Amino acid sequence: MFGLNSNEGYIPALPGIERKTLVHGEKTLMVEFRLQKGFPLPRHAHPHEQTGYLVSGSLRLSIGDEVRDLKPGDSWCIAGGIEHGAEVLEDSVAIEVFTPVRTDYL
Repeated sequence: MFGLNSNEGYIPALPGIERKTLVHGEKTLMVEFRLQKGFPLPRHAHPHEQTGYLVSGSLRLSIGDEVRDLKPGDSWCIAGGIEHGAEVLEDSVAIEVFTPVRTDYL
């Protein structure tokens, strides 16, 4: 499967946050998130392991009890079931991979 570059396909996830499923396979799913400064990603948990990479902007990401300020080029991995959330410090773009596939993102 190929995912081709396009500005189409973004859907609102939360206020100030859009997502677009880029490509998926049998076991993984890759998503691009566009996050606007000042709109938080509330703390939440889900059963999927989540690996991410910050393409642009700045985030304050909390994973469990740990909090880090992230810049472009930084990455993270969140085990399934662990509570996490983010404060969006600058308009940002993040790429994240979920396993197993999040059927709600298809």
